[in-house]
Amino acid sequence: MTGPANGFDFEPLLQLLAVAALIGGAALLWWHLRQRSATPSQRLRALTVMTVFLTFDLILFGAFTRLTDSGLGCPDWPGCYGSATPLGARDEIHAAQTAMPTGPVTHGKAWVEMIHRYLAGGVGFLILVLAIQSWRLRWSARRGQAGGGPVPSPWWSTLSLVWVLVQGAFGAWTVTMKLFPAIVTSHLLLALGLLMLLAWQAEAYAPRRLLAPRGVRWAMAGFTGLVILQVALGGWVSTNYAVLACRDFPTCQGQWWPATDFQHGFTLWRELGRGAHGDWLPFEALTAIHLTHRIGALVVFVALLAMAAVLWRLTSAAPVSSTSDGPRDEAEGRRWALRLLAVGAWQAASGLSNVVLGWPLVAAVAHTGGAAALLLICSLVLARLRAGALTVSSR
Repeated sequence: MTGPANGFDFEPLLQLLAVAALIGGAALLWWHLRQRSATPSQRLRALTVMTVFLTFDLILFGAFTRLTDSGLGCPDWPGCYGSATPLGARDEIHAAQTAMPTGPVTHGKAWVEMIHRYLAGGVGFLILVLAIQSWRLRWSARRGQAGGGPVPSPWWSTLSLVWVLVQGAFGAWTVTMKLFPAIVTSHLLLALGLLMLLAWQAEAYAPRRLLAPRGVRWAMAGFTGLVILQVALGGWVSTNYAVLACRDFPTCQGQWWPATDFQHGFTLWRELGRGAHGDWLPFEALTAIHLTHRIGALVVFVALLAMAAVLWRLTSAAPVSSTSDGPRDEAEGRRWALRLLAVGAWQAASGLSNVVLGWPLVAAVAHTGGAAALLLICSLVLARLRAGALTVSSR
């Protein structure tokens, strides 16, 4: 039986793909039964929305996997000690757990890790089907058989397919490179990027668009970039276990600015727990990482308030043909502003709970979910905004 020392183990890959197809197939059956009477465009939008929902759930379960230290529950890839399930690796897992009862390999952690891989494979299967169906819809539209409705470019779903393959590679490297912080953080960012990409595709079918001057769209894009940077900092905090470097708020270690080491803390290419020169990562480096994330959170929160104020004044309209004429909804911008404020409050509460309550699992997973929700809102708003649109409400 192949062990983790041999690196990538592709022996159980076909079995894992079969499990992924089974999970994805179950979701597709539910989708098919609910969308039997819909038009092809409506069916494809429903499939995209379902994939967005499952991707969001997968991000939460990925956070749970990382935060329960289950990332190395099966320390090889794609299987578990060369098996498709932990059942086939009971002896190896038992030996590892006996040697280190609280170590990275236990029966429970192995199941958490493998379930995460199964779910990731299921989402990948759905994205493959989404890409195939997108191209079929495009070809049907060219023959005049699309049944009406918008036909987004199939290249978006093709990009999603390539993206999820890259994401899978980073998932494998997360294991084989033993939770290398830069890889784990990149894995998180790619997952959130996939969520945003899929959400953008779903909005391509939506009939309503937010009306705003061109500058609002640029402001929203800038805010989204700021959120992505802050999420990357949050991932860096989590993957380096720097959350508890400051256990009080608003001070840190009883001081406004304790001793910090930014050189070691922000050396990106290094092993977990190691500094810039390969020695143990000093505690001051963890403090620097934590404080940077706090400062970033303050900047993002101020920007969020400003962005919500801008969105509050926007209207929306259902476009007729290629114009933005049509019935308008004065409250649409307010709804998006309130959603943004609600997620901002959620992030502030869950982030503060992580510090003062000692990084409880529920708060930590909730904080990751809030980051995903915030980027999801950013993607949806960007998709609905129209550059050079007509009006901003004066209310």
